[in-house]
Amino acid sequence: MTGPRRYQDVRAATLTAPPDVVWGAVLDQVEVLGQPSWYVHLIGCRDRRPSGPRPLAAGSVVPGFRVATADPPSRLVLDGVHRFSVYTLTFHLAPTDAGTRLEAHTDATFPGVLGALYRLLVIDSRIHKLATRSIVARIRRRVETLHERA
Repeated sequence: MTGPRRYQDVRAATLTAPPDVVWGAVLDQVEVLGQPSWYVHLIGCRDRRPSGPRPLAAGSVVPGFRVATADPPSRLVLDGVHRFSVYTLTFHLAPTDAGTRLEAHTDATFPGVLGALYRLLVIDSRIHKLATRSIVARIRRRVETLHERA
């Protein structure tokens, strides 16, 4: 293999709530990314402790990610680095007649032999797809809870 291998994926859902409600649910979910914390330390994430402004804004940190762009309520870009990968997770929110279309875009590279092995364990095994699907499902549940309270 020559050079890092790139991985891209998109998970999407249409949620029956306006973008500002979905935005709040995305922020709530992003705040708990990087759990369990031992994993963030094990793989050597650059960003290990929460810091920066809340609600999340450019420069905020959650374990495993740094907020590169926060454009409420339409786009949140998180980037991260660890021993085996350089990655971006971007949430796009767009209003629709039914509510909001949410897309979670992953873009990652896996440099070197250890990166290739990590990709095999996390990407090729489909663990990442399951994890991203779970994030979107948790956002959906949070939106339903927030929407019921409104």
